[in-house]
Amino acid sequence: MGGLPIFCGKLDGESAGMGKSLSKQLLKSTATVGGMTFISRVLGFIRDMVAAHFFGAGTGYDAFIVASKIPNFMRRLFAEGAFSQAFVPLLSEYRANRQPQEVEVFVNRVASCWAMVLFGVTIVGMLCAPLFIYVFAPGFASDLDPRFSLATQMLRITFPYLLLISLTAFCGGILNTYGRFSVPAFTPVFLNLSLIASALFLAPLFSEPVVALAWGVFIGGIIQLGFQFPFLKQLRLFPSFQWGWRDPGVRRLLTLMVPALLGVSVTQLNLALSAIFASFLPVGSVSWLYYAERLMEFPLGGFGVALATVVLPKLSSYHAKEKATEFSKTLDFGVRWVLLIGCPSALGLALLAGPLISTLFQSGRFGEMDVLASQSALIAYSTGIVGFMFVKILGSAYYAKQDIKTPVKIAMVIVVANIVLSLVLIKPLAHMGLALATGLCALLNGILLGVGLLKRKVYQLQPGWKVLLARLALALAGMTLFLLSFNPSMETWFLYTRMEKITALALLIVGGSLVYIAALFMTGLRVNHLLVKPAESS
Repeated sequence: MGGLPIFCGKLDGESAGMGKSLSKQLLKSTATVGGMTFISRVLGFIRDMVAAHFFGAGTGYDAFIVASKIPNFMRRLFAEGAFSQAFVPLLSEYRANRQPQEVEVFVNRVASCWAMVLFGVTIVGMLCAPLFIYVFAPGFASDLDPRFSLATQMLRITFPYLLLISLTAFCGGILNTYGRFSVPAFTPVFLNLSLIASALFLAPLFSEPVVALAWGVFIGGIIQLGFQFPFLKQLRLFPSFQWGWRDPGVRRLLTLMVPALLGVSVTQLNLALSAIFASFLPVGSVSWLYYAERLMEFPLGGFGVALATVVLPKLSSYHAKEKATEFSKTLDFGVRWVLLIGCPSALGLALLAGPLISTLFQSGRFGEMDVLASQSALIAYSTGIVGFMFVKILGSAYYAKQDIKTPVKIAMVIVVANIVLSLVLIKPLAHMGLALATGLCALLNGILLGVGLLKRKVYQLQPGWKVLLARLALALAGMTLFLLSFNPSMETWFLYTRMEKITALALLIVGGSLVYIAALFMTGLRVNHLLVKPAESS
């Protein structure tokens, strides 16, 4: 919700420090990645709609969520978290300062060592599946709870996904460094297609239909990895086995990666903690949090991750070339767009939480009670959407400069804060309290990362911020007034047919977006204000 603020305005004038052409390039690349991610997210919603219809929010789906979350948690922790944040800056440095042959050797050695580590972790994970369920869902560990054995069975099927998707992330890191953003962004489409096909065609073949989804995860991982191979061959960087534990680049990568595990993955740690606490709550709580989390991730993945994906290689390049001014102004560019996209997204999700969940998921075994329970979780999660986006962008600045210690220290504070808030809020608010703790901690994380960069003068605010914030506040107020005026009650919403829900929701989203964009435009904001110096703007 909130839509992309596409303003009318002539792109003229000089650069905003980093150059008009670069600003447009970053926007174009972000739009490309965001567009590919949008396709994946839409298919993800279709996947979740199919799952909600056939499996609801009960025992089987609770077990599947835990079985799929564990390899995904480790994937985000290792592959898309610590590894990518350490690997992309190093690869950018090699590309800028080394010969192509040296880059190829570095890629080969990293790929070989990384694959061996992942293979070992996967074998251990499959053998120790019950232990992982004890750790990630201790509330399932009861003789009377069938979720434990079912989750264990599915985890043995889904755990190899960690190996497959981590190697996919490695390939994606290479492609992103070389400006091939669209391929890695489109890759998740295949996982969603695999899960949809598994629910529709494989599920009837199993005595426990939900197990088909676990096989869908495994099959999707194979397809995702294979999809990227031809594009690596085009770059002549398709890795071959070349052992290199003693390679200086590999050792440096490990040095950067190990402490980064906590720093870049605090969001995932907090979400995992929420799942652990939720396993002690009534059946369905894990699923309610999952459905809300999926909607929360839509703007985060569609824009926040897309922008961070594009900005990280650019920041890494500026750091390698010692261009501090361009580094700071690229950050400022990212932060401004985070606010322009993140704020209306958070507001829209909070105000339209019920209609969104009812329209997308209410069907079959997913009833009104599930809608209301997921609605409360989504409202709570929305408090952290801007924070989640800030963590992606500002965290990239630290890792581009290969500063690992600071995000780690901040992460430790955030994890402790999340545990304390979860314990405080879980009793009065149940699963909603867990979502609220996660959202508030994401906001705190983003603030602390930003303060650290400002104090070190790595990031310096560019002119025009006061005017931008005033325009943003007025636009958000107009959007809020519109949505509160035309959004019916949930009692009324439940009486609508599916088509009436889709129509009403589309009108609310389009109307709210247009009000937001029009308000920004009427207060004088144009695209060139985000690209050129305010002194040269009209």
